[in-house]
Amino acid sequence: MTRLRIAVQSKGRLADGGLDLLARCGLRFSYGRNKLHQSAQNMPVDLMLVRDDDIPSFVASGACDYGIVGENVLREKYPAQDADSPLEIAMNLGFAGCTLKLAVPVDSAVDNWADINGLRIATSYPSITDNFLRSKGVQAQMVEMSGSVEVAPRLGISDLVCDLVSSGATLEANGLKPFATVLESEAVLIRRTQSVSPVVEATAEILMRRAAGVIASGQTKYIMLNAPADRIDEITALLPGSDAPTIAQIAGRDDVVALHAVCRERVFWETLEALKAQGARAILVLPIEKMLS
Repeated sequence: MTRLRIAVQSKGRLADGGLDLLARCGLRFSYGRNKLHQSAQNMPVDLMLVRDDDIPSFVASGACDYGIVGENVLREKYPAQDADSPLEIAMNLGFAGCTLKLAVPVDSAVDNWADINGLRIATSYPSITDNFLRSKGVQAQMVEMSGSVEVAPRLGISDLVCDLVSSGATLEANGLKPFATVLESEAVLIRRTQSVSPVVEATAEILMRRAAGVIASGQTKYIMLNAPADRIDEITALLPGSDAPTIAQIAGRDDVVALHAVCRERVFWETLEALKAQGARAILVLPIEKMLS
């Protein structure tokens, strides 16, 4: 096999984010997203569009070489990430973030870990939840549900829930409050721990290098400004996460220089105001489309 095979979720946030990432890495595909299989036109890469729950199994079995999946799905299917695991995380992708939280009814008497012993917990992630609780010395009864987890206590199905949370509004609407964070999850690129062919691995390395550049560019800004020549050190110190800036003379001016810098941290309005207070002018903050270190 000489083509890199990647499993991607067929629909949803992970599908949108994964396909967008691959497109920004330069891959061009010839078929619509309703197809199970897509082939890149410009690289030896094939996509398999499948259910998110199936992606770890596709990669572990060797049907695919890599996969884009939520870490929560990976940990539920393959909780052990050690030398014996068939899968490993090759890269964190920085999108589709979510939090798996343990939550209790607002009027619950649960106040500490010992109070949870023997209680029922409704969750779509019984393996993750049980392993987390055992690490706290707690044994509880898992009530596995595929959806509508947050209504379980109100219906008498469980005493607590462990569910994915974004804003917390759904918990609040169902009379629940967070008790503990079980897992911080995001999209990850996974691969088999078993080696693949050198040709496939070479393609994967190129793609991961491009992906790293795409991810870095999304978090990075390019700042251009004019600065007083005698305030360069003070202004440089204000630039968030930047390497040494590029400094150039401005034609006909000895007292002002042009300063350009790549900032690898977020640039806030407060940063711009602090730069202006040091004498910076004509400050521009620009997005970076691509980076390659």
